[in-house]
Amino acid sequence: MCEERKLELDLGAVRAFIAIADDRHFGAAADELHLTQQAISKRIAKLEAGLGTVLLRRARGGAELTPDGAAFLPHARALIALADRAVESVCGRDRPLRVDVIGTRLAPAELVRAFHEANDDVEIDIVSSKGLRSGRSALANGTIDVAFARVIGELDPVIDYVPAYLEPLQILVNRRHRLAGRRRIRLAELTDSVARMPGNEPGSEWAHYYNDLAGEFGLTNDTTGPDFGLDHLLDEIAHSPESFVFGAEKMRVPWHPEIVQIPIIDPTPVYPHAMLWHRHSQHPALPRLIEHIRAEFRPFDPRTQWLPPLEIRTELWGSTQR
Repeated sequence: MCEERKLELDLGAVRAFIAIADDRHFGAAADELHLTQQAISKRIAKLEAGLGTVLLRRARGGAELTPDGAAFLPHARALIALADRAVESVCGRDRPLRVDVIGTRLAPAELVRAFHEANDDVEIDIVSSKGLRSGRSALANGTIDVAFARVIGELDPVIDYVPAYLEPLQILVNRRHRLAGRRRIRLAELTDSVARMPGNEPGSEWAHYYNDLAGEFGLTNDTTGPDFGLDHLLDEIAHSPESFVFGAEKMRVPWHPEIVQIPIIDPTPVYPHAMLWHRHSQHPALPRLIEHIRAEFRPFDPRTQWLPPLEIRTELWGSTQR
């Protein structure tokens, strides 16, 4: 393949390869890197020509790693992480802590806000993303310092994490829904209703969670249609007395005159948010955020709460120590 040639690897091309490997799609990776699809394709072609092999194959609906691509990926991540740390050592000593909270309406944003209120000397840049799918590569290459996500699958060895928050779920229903007058509900009472979740993107960690939840309690998830955001989804529920939306304890839900929010009990499903970071990060504020998250975490209570089998099989959620 490369024989004994000394290659001058283009870091931009390597970043493009990592982005495609994570997103499994040229278009999504191009958007993430603010490139055109033609530009990102040229970068990959140049990288493959230099290496003398094919790293990615276009497939129906996306892109797939070849065996050589899979072998190159961990080294590509390490290369980009090293390059970013080299730049960081000179340029980034006093920069803000970059934290990926997935979305500003969600619990991780509230966790970081609480930290900032207690540590207002720490500058923070908030980033929104696609969760674990983009967070893994962003952490590994130093684009962000911290990510919040549900941890599924294998992580890069340079990424560490701790449990952050087990968030109790609730439901949002139309005031004409048969359960709207209840102060609390059980999941078994929702088997005749439909959970609307157009944002449950296939492959996301939250889609896995809600699929497990539906399978365990006999629920019906409807993921059809484009995701226009929570405000539009609440308008839809306001005109659909047979459907509901899952909410959560710390989720910032906009007020709607036709929507009520009801806690779930016996058991209460909890969504497992973890905090992830690069093991070799030198940002001075990172240890303080880790300490804050550890101190605030409350372990899983199997008597009253529900977690999917993936989390039940680990000890992570039963203790503040890994």
